[in-house]
Amino acid sequence: MHGHVLIVDDDPDTCELLRATLCSHGHQAESRSDAQSALAALESQRFDALLTDIHMTGMSGIELCTRVREGQPDVPVIVMTGQASMEMAISALRAGAHDFVTKPIDIQRLLHRLDRALRHAELETEVKRLQRVLHRTEPTTMIGESSTVKRVQSMIERVADSDAPVLVTGESGVGKELVARELHRQSTRADGPFIAVNCAAMPPQLLESELFGHLRGAFTDARRSREGLFLQANRGTLFLDEIAELPIEMQPKLLRAVQERKVRPVGGDQLVDYDARIITATNRDLEFEVEEHRFREDLFYRINVVNIHVPPLRARGTDILLLAQHFLEEIAGRNKKSVKRLAANVAEKLLPYDWPGNVRELENCMERAVALARYDEITVADLPDKISRYERGELVIGADDPSELPTLADLESRYIRRVLRAVKGNKTQAAQVLGLARRTLYRRLDRLDADPDVSTDEA
Repeated sequence: MHGHVLIVDDDPDTCELLRATLCSHGHQAESRSDAQSALAALESQRFDALLTDIHMTGMSGIELCTRVREGQPDVPVIVMTGQASMEMAISALRAGAHDFVTKPIDIQRLLHRLDRALRHAELETEVKRLQRVLHRTEPTTMIGESSTVKRVQSMIERVADSDAPVLVTGESGVGKELVARELHRQSTRADGPFIAVNCAAMPPQLLESELFGHLRGAFTDARRSREGLFLQANRGTLFLDEIAELPIEMQPKLLRAVQERKVRPVGGDQLVDYDARIITATNRDLEFEVEEHRFREDLFYRINVVNIHVPPLRARGTDILLLAQHFLEEIAGRNKKSVKRLAANVAEKLLPYDWPGNVRELENCMERAVALARYDEITVADLPDKISRYERGELVIGADDPSELPTLADLESRYIRRVLRAVKGNKTQAAQVLGLARRTLYRRLDRLDADPDVSTDEA
């Protein structure tokens, strides 16, 4: 990463050598021979980093570091010293230095630490920008600036006023119910009820009565008639979450209700009209469920008139930081804690993590961090170990011995398994990532599973 660097040293030869070296490596660099002229330069120009000697005539590098930290806190300072003592390092860090290097200067080490300082400053600036964006944003269920989220937001706006059934898909924890609620909020039905039911959380024997209602005496304990959720959602929205878990024997009844916009209460003979928008959601690959005869094809096409796919958190870039800041402020306010922001090194940990639990996991992480926080910002020590110590896994082929090199079939197997793990087993998404037709992917999986010589371990 390249930046505009100010070098401060009262030795002109050192200044020129460092300036020429940094410029030869793509940086823009200027030098000053004393701290006062450096402060004047910082007032008149924008610099991305400051590289200063400690021992200088007049104002020392430590004092300069303190002044810069007070006036331009966004400019990281790297101090240079010929005394590699622990006391000197502590003094520099207490003065607000980002890092320090010892003389004689090891250029590669300096370049590495400068790159690290520039990246840290850029991330710190991004965290502050996202804080401002969050405070300007109207309260909404879909927080984010990424192109993937903007596509979801655009789709919501386009279909909110329609009564067409919507199927919301995506991994567990991505916020499918939030999308359903936003569809309801932006629709002409916003003043009506929003009724949500989890199809997996209800015993199959009670689900029909819960959805369609029942008449008095329809079954044991039915002491009075009761309206089902379809009727309770009149002039509003009915959200059926985890629709793939609906028992197969219930699916024809749901198909008829959605198709005819009428329900028959349990124990009743008459069909009753309802007026509700139907939104369903699943984290399963429903097309695959249809092919496996676990979900009716006619019901699938009836509920999948409009499909809105919610991206996983790992595909949303710096939305992770925007959401983390949102949860931080919400949780801190609820618990009356004075935590206000994320430290830049926390952002460095949050961005590369895979977030298998998606937005739900991020919210849980921030709740833990706020509970543990001892300062006005979240630190790396407040994060769960699996995030603070996370390292992104990569497939590396580094062997030179032909006997140690994997076969092409082995690489194919490992990569396919890695993609499947990344998309939580969703074969439709895996096929899109791999650039294969879905049936081609199924054939390859069948072949890999049947071949005892091919490893099926995930990469």
